[in-house]
Amino acid sequence: MRTVASSAPDALHAARVGLVWTWAVAGSLVALGLGYLAVANPHDPGVLMPKCPTKLLTGLDCPGCGGLRMTHDLLHGDFVGAAHSNAFLLSMIPVVVVLLWIATKARWQGRPLRVAPKVGYSILVVAIVFTVVRNLPGWPLTPA
Repeated sequence: MRTVASSAPDALHAARVGLVWTWAVAGSLVALGLGYLAVANPHDPGVLMPKCPTKLLTGLDCPGCGGLRMTHDLLHGDFVGAAHSNAFLLSMIPVVVVLLWIATKARWQGRPLRVAPKVGYSILVVAIVFTVVRNLPGWPLTPA
């Protein structure tokens, strides 16, 4: 018969195993995507790449437009090209890495993830401002 005290370590172990599997699957998918982006150039219109639904419906660049081109440019060491493709996503890479680290650490320790709402709201406001500014005439960093 299990006691309540012994079920807590079992739950933590199960959560850690799930976390390892999550990272393994996610890492494998990211590696496959990066591998494809390393050899396929999204700047070439003939290459098979997904189209942005916002761009197709409205003709406007969303905060994610140019993200695949930015990633391709980063993989090839072209930081200026990456900034031209999507300066917002380029600047968000360190933020995402830190947030993933915080989330992974919390889950590994069996704690709930606690991120201040102002972090999410700040990212949302910056994304909206970036979207408006990048669609103004004369914006120099346009995705090519």
